[in-house]
Amino acid sequence: MKRKLAAVAVLSATAMLTGVIQVATTAAQAAPAAPSPQAQAASQHAAAVAVANGQSTPLAKALGLGGQEKLVAKDAVVDKDGTKHLRFERTYAGLPVIGGDLVVHQKSDGAVKSVDKAVAARIALPGLTPKIPADQAADQAAGAVKATVGITVDADRSPIAGVHRTGTAQLVVWATDGAPRLAYRTTVEGVRADGTPSRQVMVTDAATGAVLSTHERVQTATGTGKGVFVGQVPLDTNQNGSQFELKDTGRGGQSTTDMRGGTSGNGSLFANTSNRFGDGTNHNRESAAVDAQFGAATTWDFYKNTFNRSGIRNDGVGALSRVHYGTNYANAYWDDDCFCMSYGDGEKNNAPLTEIDVAGHEMTHGVTSATANLNYEGESGGLNEATSDIMGTMVEWYANLPSNPPNYQVGELINIFGNGKPLRYMDQPSQDGNSADYWSAEVGNLDVHFSSGVANHFFYLLAEGSGAKTINGFSYNSPTYDNSTLAGIGRDKAAQIWYKALTTYFTSTTDYAGARAGTLSAASDLYGANSAEYNAVAATWTAVNVN
Repeated sequence: MKRKLAAVAVLSATAMLTGVIQVATTAAQAAPAAPSPQAQAASQHAAAVAVANGQSTPLAKALGLGGQEKLVAKDAVVDKDGTKHLRFERTYAGLPVIGGDLVVHQKSDGAVKSVDKAVAARIALPGLTPKIPADQAADQAAGAVKATVGITVDADRSPIAGVHRTGTAQLVVWATDGAPRLAYRTTVEGVRADGTPSRQVMVTDAATGAVLSTHERVQTATGTGKGVFVGQVPLDTNQNGSQFELKDTGRGGQSTTDMRGGTSGNGSLFANTSNRFGDGTNHNRESAAVDAQFGAATTWDFYKNTFNRSGIRNDGVGALSRVHYGTNYANAYWDDDCFCMSYGDGEKNNAPLTEIDVAGHEMTHGVTSATANLNYEGESGGLNEATSDIMGTMVEWYANLPSNPPNYQVGELINIFGNGKPLRYMDQPSQDGNSADYWSAEVGNLDVHFSSGVANHFFYLLAEGSGAKTINGFSYNSPTYDNSTLAGIGRDKAAQIWYKALTTYFTSTTDYAGARAGTLSAASDLYGANSAEYNAVAATWTAVNVN
């Protein structure tokens, strides 16, 4: 799921002073190459973001922001009817504002329709001098991560044994809880007990040192598999001399490398002279690479053909997939900083975690980061995880592999529990023993992988409806909180509504009530305020107790 920009040839001209353009008379002069569709999409997106940046100052004034507040465009989405959704980050006196993000919705003539703010509170700080020095704040953050998360690295990498911080603490404005104040943001790196890299971004109060937020940038899905999942599939490769590489120039240059049990660096690119990779067994190192490369390509194609999104960041650039990561590493994760997916080989190094919905799930974390950037805690964290489950499931339906029939179960082939049961169930999430079927005031206190159940249940009900049924050979029986009977609008429409809400209405602090409002706005945009789809979204949220 990666992509690359095509070069554009330029024809030179001379003798402009006399008004005469001398054209070379070479017999076979090459015509300018037409930009690829990926390059055109990336160019249009960049232009839309540039337009948004050009409006940042007048918009800040129109929104009543203070004189020290500035808007910085992060993303821009333009609907077919010309409606614009401009996503901005905010700064205060040059400091990043955490929780300051907002989305401005404009009519085609530029008039503002509405504004969605992550936090409505006005920012007015009495001063910009923190009580705690930056180095002290950074050390406090590293100590807090060590105590609460338990990550470990070589002790000599930090004065605090077990973790190390990257750089000093960054002074920011914390506004997420509605009470803006000075804070520090520190990145603390390490390795968890299972070998997963950890990159905790911790925010601490600049006056008291209290922990305000901690966010794991390396997002994981735990699992173990016993085989290669995609079967016989086509692969787009790159010929380099006599070698064929697992590098897809048609999808932004996405590639797959062999980590050979390592945990740092990018590994070595898979290449051979036959252009045939893997034999479907775990003993052949290329087999896991086939899964990863195909999963990345399918995720790319799903987003492109379903939402016209050109890659994870919508910039035409492909990501890296790293297989055979670590030793006995039973996990897989997406990392924004390296823009890469990493897959372990499971316990005893014989079960790579390369199932296709795992790939779609993890890479969707990158899409969320590039759009709403949902906080990875509380209800926002549950929505973050659910977004990855939803789109990972849709990638599986898009692939429609005979070896992995699509369904509404997550990680059903990796056998994480050793009993053949899936990792999560979308029709009735509580079947896993931990996830929530319905919203309650306690949902935000659950682990984000379990609070995601409410949104997963919502998506299944919106797509397929309630009650007992068999879909593609799989049996489901989805209940409702209010005992209502729902028919469903189909998974394709449900996915369009969720993606529209994610990219144009959700912000970093969106909770379940906000998700209801955002998806209703998305349904209205796509299908009309009085449409059956809009009414279905409203009824389905009620069916999971989000009112």
